[in-house]
Amino acid sequence: MLASRLLSLLIRLQTHGRTSASALARAFGVSVRTIYRDVDQLSAAGIPVYAERGRSGGFQLMDGYRTDLTGLTQAEAEALFLAGLPGPAAQLGLSDLLSAARLKLMAALPAQVQPSAERIAARFHLDPSAWFRKAVPVPALQAVARAVWSGHRLRVRYGPAGQAEGRPRALEPLGLVLKAGTWYLVARGGRSIRTYRVASIHAAEVTEEPVARPKDFDLAAHWAAASRAYEAGVYRGEAHVRLSARGRRLLELLGPHVLEAAERTALPPDGRGWVRCTLPVESTEDAVRELMRLGPDVEVLGPPALREATKAALAATAALYTKQRQT
Repeated sequence: MLASRLLSLLIRLQTHGRTSASALARAFGVSVRTIYRDVDQLSAAGIPVYAERGRSGGFQLMDGYRTDLTGLTQAEAEALFLAGLPGPAAQLGLSDLLSAARLKLMAALPAQVQPSAERIAARFHLDPSAWFRKAVPVPALQAVARAVWSGHRLRVRYGPAGQAEGRPRALEPLGLVLKAGTWYLVARGGRSIRTYRVASIHAAEVTEEPVARPKDFDLAAHWAAASRAYEAGVYRGEAHVRLSARGRRLLELLGPHVLEAAERTALPPDGRGWVRCTLPVESTEDAVRELMRLGPDVEVLGPPALREATKAALAATAALYTKQRQT
């Protein structure tokens, strides 16, 4: 583990240049003191690492030094071949580049590693799209990606997909995220960092204005925190329900957040195997629609408004099947 971290630390300094001890500690999930010890070990091994003090200081390699420790292990090569996503690469306009890079990587691999890498590419395919969903057109994606990559401001028209055109906005792009087959732009609009669905960008123009990227902005960490906040914010109410054993299994239809809440709040089952629990819901209307997916395996106990709305929806549904159809 230590040897792997020392090698990763060396390659990171070679790739990124001067980096603070705190940034390295966050990158490797260790303490700042551990980073100092690692740097001491690199220095003892003859690696010319030196430190610069001050606010903009950090560790860096002596100018002109490069390591030759760049050989790929078999596991690393397999991971690289598994990581290619043809669909997203094509949407970004990178499919030809990805194919060329894979060919070059294959040619550069040691002979004993090539068969394993080819087997990975032939036997595993990653499809990030959800079931029963067509690919949504994202005509602005390549322009947005250019702005993210180059670090320039965007002028866009943003609005619901059904609109002919949206409202004009000026955005400072910080990153692109592919989530369940949908592209999202993380950007600063005004003073706040927000998330924009790329399919809702009707036009995008990359300007010549550079973006002042926030110091230490971590796209993956920001996305994880924003996703948790979004999921928590969507569910503004609660439903008190009884679930059969089958109903508890069917809760997977309502998503992991609902399933986790049910498991956390479930009381011991009664004599028939039914349990009481509390589920998060977006609204009364949404709760009725979602809970009716469980059919006779759920009973809504409260709040009273939700129970009455569910009874009304079930009565209206039953009426369709009890009245005689006119031919």
